[in-house]
Amino acid sequence: MYGNSTGSRSSSSARSPHRLRRVRRRVLAVTAAGAVAVAGMAWLSFAPASAAPEAAAAAPPAAVPAATTAVGATTPFTSYEGEAGGLAGGATRVSAPASPTTKYSSAALEASGHSYVHLGAAGQSVQWTNNTGKAISYVNVRASIPDSASGGGITGTLDLYVDGVFRQALNLNSKQTWIYEGTSYNSSNDQTPSHGDPRVFWDESRAFVTGTPIAAGGTLMLKKDSANTASFYDIDVIDVENPPAPIAQPANSISITSCGAVASNTPTNGSAASGSVDSRAAIQNCIGQAQSQQKILWIPQGTFYVKGTAGLTANGITIAGAGMWYSNIYRDVPLPNSTALAALFSVTSCTVQNFHIDANAPSRDTILGGDGGAMDTTGTNWVTNGMWAQHTESGIWASGTGGKVENSRFTDTWADGINLNNQSLSGGKAQVGNNLTATNNFIRGAGDDSMAINSTAYQINGSGVRTNFPAMTNTTFSHNTAIAPWGGKGVGAYGGGGQVVSDNYISDTSRFIGLVVGRFGTNGTDVTSASVTNNVIVRSGGNAYGQLQPAVHIGNASDGQQTGTVDKVTMTGNTISNSFYDAVGFSTSTITLLQSNTIASPGRNAIEVAPPNYPAPSGSATITNNTVTGLKSGMSAFISNSTGFKATVTNNSWQ
Repeated sequence: MYGNSTGSRSSSSARSPHRLRRVRRRVLAVTAAGAVAVAGMAWLSFAPASAAPEAAAAAPPAAVPAATTAVGATTPFTSYEGEAGGLAGGATRVSAPASPTTKYSSAALEASGHSYVHLGAAGQSVQWTNNTGKAISYVNVRASIPDSASGGGITGTLDLYVDGVFRQALNLNSKQTWIYEGTSYNSSNDQTPSHGDPRVFWDESRAFVTGTPIAAGGTLMLKKDSANTASFYDIDVIDVENPPAPIAQPANSISITSCGAVASNTPTNGSAASGSVDSRAAIQNCIGQAQSQQKILWIPQGTFYVKGTAGLTANGITIAGAGMWYSNIYRDVPLPNSTALAALFSVTSCTVQNFHIDANAPSRDTILGGDGGAMDTTGTNWVTNGMWAQHTESGIWASGTGGKVENSRFTDTWADGINLNNQSLSGGKAQVGNNLTATNNFIRGAGDDSMAINSTAYQINGSGVRTNFPAMTNTTFSHNTAIAPWGGKGVGAYGGGGQVVSDNYISDTSRFIGLVVGRFGTNGTDVTSASVTNNVIVRSGGNAYGQLQPAVHIGNASDGQQTGTVDKVTMTGNTISNSFYDAVGFSTSTITLLQSNTIASPGRNAIEVAPPNYPAPSGSATITNNTVTGLKSGMSAFISNSTGFKATVTNNSWQ
């Protein structure tokens, strides 16, 4: 869901191509030392000391204050930031400026921590010590290599060393990165390098470690050797873990291989493996058998291809795999594509769990107008658990009653990671979005909002027929981690009542707001109540459209386009640190309570009514018991630029 654009949000089983785009182990906690840790991972809150080859390193911002309770997702993996590793051979660290002065992107702005390591010559490397306390048998590298001269990307390898000894070459590619917006700002489609102003620098590649797992206390190193022929390798982060053994096929299940599905064991690298077989018809046939026989649909180990433009549909069954590291469904769409796509899986009242979804989409336009997502979901009491989706439009697009998405990963999506709404699979009929939950999910590198509550009031189809939707109620986002969305916000709560956003970790937006409560588009529903508590928002906001967007925004002047009501938003106990610009911005909204929040080292003002490009001609808020530290010279803890907005400001640290 993009900010301050024109147009309206259209969502159905086939969405308009011209829609307004929106897009278990230790718990993540913020430490006083300025690092955020998940199972040993460190998201550094300071910029590396050395200068960058492309840009000078930013001055180190203040440490992130300690949170009172744990926030974010509990994950089975550990993430090591590139800039936290040990560098050798002339490798350098690159960091984004403290506050962007351009509306365009950069690799640093799109990186987690807004920093990365640059390997530009043979012999350069970055190394980490395995301090997880357990063996590492699986890695997931978020990296960037150059585009081809004419666009469309290249493939390459980067060498992995264990305890100083070469172990294996990791496959990387840039086929699903490098979009250019020099001729069309905010484009997610243009792959022509000569148009300039690139964005979408990072992609994630995953692999099992060959040979003996990396022992606790051992080292792992990524090194550019002479055999690694890309001109550079930028390293943002590496996730490491030791996955459990594959899940065995359960009783009362039917395997897709029994229906003729054929696995390919050749790894994908930005596109389908040569010689892979289309298993779509076999899988759909198996779904029909599972439905009629009331059995579980089983996806065994291997990569199974769904080729063409048709997806898969299911109703009322469980679809299960051997684990997100083992069972894979890969969507291979003929390119270039001009057919509107439904999601790979369109499911109603289903449980979907424990497998990986990938696709060959090289841009958002590939999935022209349709959903092209990993999964569209609706119905009652649906469950999505233990999934990992990459390179699709959305990760999950879900409506209905009583559904839950949990314990899942959504990375490198072209649009929203998680979108809970009241439209999915509506088919032109009224749909609902009640009592939906997203908890303990990890989202990184979303091409639109990492997570969105998307309550729509109506849609008008191409024939002018209007369908009205009841406002969403009682949606919950809790204990999720949303990192580095390059094309949207961290979390958006757009419309409805009884919405809860709590205990989430949101960091490193490249151009947009970190967390917003408002209305989306002229056809969105009003916000009638929302609770935003105990979230941590770090290094967020951005300069999309030159708007100096705040880290947190409450009101109707963003995607609501200054229409509608935003009422009774309670925001308490949140920590907002190192925002690019204002920490909290108010546009038109009423009866807001901003209480007991901690704001540290904002780039501009701490709390501002009617900040640049977010008018507040009317409204009201109570602002009390908040703490502000680290203000820059000439900036204010609180400032109001509106004579019509009534702010009651009491008992704050600056008073």
